[in-house]
Amino acid sequence: MLRRTFITNGLKAGGVAAAAACAGPELLALADAGTAKPLEEFGYGDVQLAPGLMQTQFEQTQSVLMGLDENALLQPWRQRAGLPTMGAMLGGWYDEVPLNKTPSGGQGFAPGHSFGQWISALSRGYAVTGDAAAKARVRRLLGLYEATISGKFYANFRFPAYDFDKMVIGLIDAHQFAGIENAFALLDKTTDAAEPHLPPKALDRDDVQRRWRASIGENTTDDYTWDEPYTLAENLYLAAKRGAGARYRTMAPKYLLNETYFDPLAEGKNVLPGHHAYSFCNALSSAMQAYLEGGSEKHLRAATNAHEMIVTTQSFATGGWGPDESFRTPGTGALYDSLTKTKHSFETPCGSYAHFKLTRALLRVTRDGKYGDSMERVLYNTVLGAKPLGKDGSAFYYSDYSNAGSKFYFDDKFPCCAGTLPQVAADYRILGYFHDAGGVYVNLYLPSTVKWTAGNGAQVSLSQSGGYPLDGRVTMLVRANRGAEFALRMRIPAWTGADGAAIRVNGQVVTAAVTKGFAVVQRKWKDGDRVELNLPLPMRLEAIDELHPETVALVRGPLVLFALTDDAPKVTREQLLAAKQMKGQALWAAQSGAGPLLLTPFTEIHEERYRTYMAVVQG
Repeated sequence: MLRRTFITNGLKAGGVAAAAACAGPELLALADAGTAKPLEEFGYGDVQLAPGLMQTQFEQTQSVLMGLDENALLQPWRQRAGLPTMGAMLGGWYDEVPLNKTPSGGQGFAPGHSFGQWISALSRGYAVTGDAAAKARVRRLLGLYEATISGKFYANFRFPAYDFDKMVIGLIDAHQFAGIENAFALLDKTTDAAEPHLPPKALDRDDVQRRWRASIGENTTDDYTWDEPYTLAENLYLAAKRGAGARYRTMAPKYLLNETYFDPLAEGKNVLPGHHAYSFCNALSSAMQAYLEGGSEKHLRAATNAHEMIVTTQSFATGGWGPDESFRTPGTGALYDSLTKTKHSFETPCGSYAHFKLTRALLRVTRDGKYGDSMERVLYNTVLGAKPLGKDGSAFYYSDYSNAGSKFYFDDKFPCCAGTLPQVAADYRILGYFHDAGGVYVNLYLPSTVKWTAGNGAQVSLSQSGGYPLDGRVTMLVRANRGAEFALRMRIPAWTGADGAAIRVNGQVVTAAVTKGFAVVQRKWKDGDRVELNLPLPMRLEAIDELHPETVALVRGPLVLFALTDDAPKVTREQLLAAKQMKGQALWAAQSGAGPLLLTPFTEIHEERYRTYMAVVQG
């Protein structure tokens, strides 16, 4: 049995939510965000996933990266450095070829763009598995890369900051997670090569970048003004934090997009509309690093406020945002219009990667379960249902929420989402659990085991099992070589409603306070203790926007249930809410004017046509 404790910190209850809805200047970051030390992350190797969708996606993406041709990976770097090339090209965006521009980019659109991301993903993968072959591949690839490091690569290049940013995270991850000793030296060489071709500070897109490029005599055509220097600060801060050198701490603040982005966001002004959705969400992680590493309260307010704006003014019921890769103006019906005007509803692997980094950091700082709720919604309704990354570079790029939805691969091989999906799949392990000196936070309910050393030196593990999110019952088993006192904090999603969940320890009902979305059970735990959490999974309808309350998605717990039809069903609110699960299947049936209407989660859709939203009729 749970009792909820609402902590308002001097704000009237509901004031933050109300401010978020209007996104006005009164929108404030949580007043107590910085009063406690941020939660710590577990290491990649501390969490093991049981067989399932997440582990399968991790293994599949790692397998693709282990199989890529090494000479093809180095081809654009060698070619732009003026070195002899060897072997075939990789294909798609990745190659260095004269660009024949297409609506999707075209072959050669972003040469070498994902190399650093793949180094990052392989390094994180090694931290998970300890596979010597993965570490050897990272070492070998970076050995080949060293000979190609040249300022020529970044000269008159479409995306110098974009590629440099990916190399920063790749190299610092190689050092941190794969133990590549010379990775920092390679980072210094890479920075020496790239820095003369980077703008002196963060620049927004289009005209601002055009003027800067013109001032240094470089190409100013449209696609040369789409670089993303405003995302650089995050990984530069991380490089400094991990010991790469003081130069990165000096560089990082220069690339905070303060005047046009973080300053107004910190004041509660919604400046998201019109911005490129993924990269400007990604830039919010730079704001969080400015807070975590530099203590900037302004940047914490900016990130907190922006997240509220994304959730309340930009998001579909799935948690995805940014149709046609753009944030939209609230109150205009733009999300509703997108249901008939585009199949490019959410840039899924890239967008989820940005969303997870942001919500992970906000959860650590605020200890507020609402960020886990937000993370969970995006996880189950978007990226976990992505089509597999192909060895030939076929990549799932957009989730389609149109009225005739389908899953499809992107037109070009090896686009940006081929770089982020392997990173996302490795990161599932560091999303599920967090800890502080007093205990463990269970953020996501997924079959897995986390291990740690308790304060008294006891070796402890916590294993989860159950059928969540199809089933609301979660079982946790404690194993320990001796008893240990700690707090077990379990996220209780907001959609459960007040007093809606129940907890048992060793079969006995326990009463637990719920503070900021986490139920707390404090006790001396012993080997074999068993925790049973029962989360109700209420059915509810979520409208696409306030202007179209009749156009709704059916949501059960964290899952959107997609209608398996491309026709507009004649169905009432009552019929949707009465949908029943078919025994033994991830399938629900609702009655409609044309007979049974079948619905299923995004992860269960393959080649079927579907609808995310339905226009309900009067009964």
